[in-house]
Amino acid sequence: MRLSDFDYELPEELIAQEPLEQRDASRMLVLTRETQTFADSTFQTFPALTRAGDLVVVNNTRVFPARLNGRRLPSGGRVEVLLVKEIEPAVWEALVRPAQRLKVGASVEFGDGGLRAEVIGSSLKGMRRLKFETGTAGVSSTSTSGFTEGSEGADDGSIERLLNEVGQTPLPHYIRRPAGTSDRDKERYQTVFAREKGAIAAPTAGLHFTPAVLSALQARGVRVVEITLHVGYGTFEPVRVDVVEEHRVAPESFHITEETAAAINETRKTGGRVIAVGTTTTRALESAADVDGRIRAGAGEAELTITPGYDFRVTDALLTNFHLPQSSLLLLVSAFAGRNLTLAAYRHAVASRYRFYSYGDCMFVM
Repeated sequence: MRLSDFDYELPEELIAQEPLEQRDASRMLVLTRETQTFADSTFQTFPALTRAGDLVVVNNTRVFPARLNGRRLPSGGRVEVLLVKEIEPAVWEALVRPAQRLKVGASVEFGDGGLRAEVIGSSLKGMRRLKFETGTAGVSSTSTSGFTEGSEGADDGSIERLLNEVGQTPLPHYIRRPAGTSDRDKERYQTVFAREKGAIAAPTAGLHFTPAVLSALQARGVRVVEITLHVGYGTFEPVRVDVVEEHRVAPESFHITEETAAAINETRKTGGRVIAVGTTTTRALESAADVDGRIRAGAGEAELTITPGYDFRVTDALLTNFHLPQSSLLLLVSAFAGRNLTLAAYRHAVASRYRFYSYGDCMFVM
């Protein structure tokens, strides 16, 4: 299939720039695969579309302050850094702008100069490898180890603490306002079940949930369990091939506990539905499943790229936001719902003035 087969027209004014006042007030388009139909609804009706014995699986990853604004040394030119992955203590892969000005050997400082980084490597995808150090002590005496896991409270003077101080919420590029201009982003660009720090983008389908919705699911006899997949660059990396089957989504780290794996396997055995909240949850589940659809507990790398034609082993229903044209996320949704139904639903959503992308409305595919 061609990438151009997964395009649609979206007026820019439909791209949500701010979260709604109330998380669960989003609109929701409900797709029924069996009848190839869709209907308008709201997310508050989501629990009513579940039934006793179903299992809702959410991603509990937590977004960390991965966007840094700094200055090139000695020129003072402005630099923007998006931390992507910690390779080893104090060494990160990052996207940088302007990339052409940050070659190997370049130095950058952040905040009041208490945190610095040197470019020690580059990759074919335009990434830079940055080695961080404090402004007063070498990296040997400090460490970011655990920055993407564990607590906010690092020791005074540590690189972890400094990164938390100078870093900002990494809002997507299509939210066209400066990071930090809305105090709500620190809270609203996290799910209510965000626990495990390590994502550079939110698992946005989970942003709609509230404690009231979770209680309503429980009251219907629906269990909610958690997995962890740290959303990385692979999730939003542009598809750069024309034949979609040739695209490969970069690996992302995930973890599934013994308890969650047992709940999923028991749900499948007893005839309940496994409802994945988000494409990241779906990718983790499908990556952890064996050929019979049985989930294996433990940590791993989600290396699976899901495109139309993929045979889903675990996922029975999918809650997802609306995604960018020609993106790997739209390919995954099209693989689950079918390309024709997905694009027809997207055209309806545009005509009906749904809100799109991270802070936008959602779609439930049954």
